[in-house]
Amino acid sequence: MELLVSLVTIINAGANALGSFFLSPIALLPGWISINIISAVLGVLLLLIFKYTSNQKTISRIRDDIKANMLAIKLFKGSISVAFKSQRKIFFASFKLLFHSIVPMLVMILPVSFILSQMGMWYQARPVQLNDDPIIVKMKLNDGLEVWPEVTLQTGQAIQNIIGPVRVLSKKEIYWKIKPIQNGYNSLIFKVGTESIKKQLATGDGFMRLSNKRPGQNIADIFLYPLEKPIPRDSIVHSIIIDYPSRDSRMYGTNWWLIYFFIASMMFALIFKPFLKVRI
Repeated sequence: MELLVSLVTIINAGANALGSFFLSPIALLPGWISINIISAVLGVLLLLIFKYTSNQKTISRIRDDIKANMLAIKLFKGSISVAFKSQRKIFFASFKLLFHSIVPMLVMILPVSFILSQMGMWYQARPVQLNDDPIIVKMKLNDGLEVWPEVTLQTGQAIQNIIGPVRVLSKKEIYWKIKPIQNGYNSLIFKVGTESIKKQLATGDGFMRLSNKRPGQNIADIFLYPLEKPIPRDSIVHSIIIDYPSRDSRMYGTNWWLIYFFIASMMFALIFKPFLKVRI
């Protein structure tokens, strides 16, 4: 598991560098434009990957067989035997198509997953605005903790600590309520015993790259929240979470962006499929 954590962390570092370059126009464009551009570009790229990682000749032959059997059903409506035979062939041909899609899907699934993690840093939540209500910050400590350490939060001049630390002993959690007073990227510095752990806070309007959580050693969290390095294994801190406001949009808002991206990218792929001569 430790090796896997290190591997994903290294990949995240590379993905962050690429994402900061290729996705940086999101900060300058309206959300509906950026999400559609990304959907179109990735839809076409994934279509090309499918074309060159699948057996297009075999898929084309299977598609032709399906069309022939569907035509047979129409032409021989009165023959039950022909209809059942053609339906059986269509059924098995559909499974053959699914089988021939496995390799392209395996090739695409990992890079697409990392791309979605990068997109989530822009669309899943919005940055805190100066006129927002104070937000909650939660620190989760590891379960093996026996003695609670001394914990303090250093916010600097750009952030005001309203309430905290508030300890919830039963859950091994510590809470703060903070309010930013300056726009930009600022650091929350947590002093936990002899440790010093940072968490980035994004404040401003529009789109900013941000992460709700600085993860610990949980591999799923490291994958979903790639912006910041995971908290070291020997730390008593499990994770730090900022309760960023949700982004309100049915197209590029919290959770909705993912649904829209999948639908839009498939639509763009279908539009460009005849021009790129891809059989699916």
